[in-house]
Amino acid sequence: MPYFDGFYWCNQIREISNVPIIFLSSRNSRMDQIMGMNMGADYYIEKPVDLDVLMARINALLRRTYSYTELEEPNVLEYHNVFLHIDTNTLSYLEEKIELTKNEFLILYELMKQKGAIVSRDEIMRVLWEDESFVDDNTLTVNIVRIRKKLAEIGIKDFIKTKKGQGYMIE
Repeated sequence: MPYFDGFYWCNQIREISNVPIIFLSSRNSRMDQIMGMNMGADYYIEKPVDLDVLMARINALLRRTYSYTELEEPNVLEYHNVFLHIDTNTLSYLEEKIELTKNEFLILYELMKQKGAIVSRDEIMRVLWEDESFVDDNTLTVNIVRIRKKLAEIGIKDFIKTKKGQGYMIE
């Protein structure tokens, strides 16, 4: 690294986050290893690296850091005071609440799950219909128009953005 070394960056990261950190270094002195671990690294691995061992350490660290078995789906997704209620297939904004059809709900759920990212039309269609072969592309457009109309009725404008030739997004 040209200006700062891994010890510096590890210290900077640890000031703001507890993300897993693995040192992968050509430095091989015991002092470097001790310093890396004391700065907050989870592992210090010397080059050359056995890729199988590296992958095993990464997987173990991720398993320990992010206990996937304990993750629970939230009951509500929220973005800019728009609440999508997963248990009831409803959407609320301020004091207003609307009922959503199954397809409207699935479209909003996918877009809100991936807020800030473009979700392709194909991806949304796969969520809605497992077999796309019988689905007309216009069907998705009709569903988006219906959602936008429902959102406008309760005061939400420009919530779903069309990204021409790419898909849709909530930003």
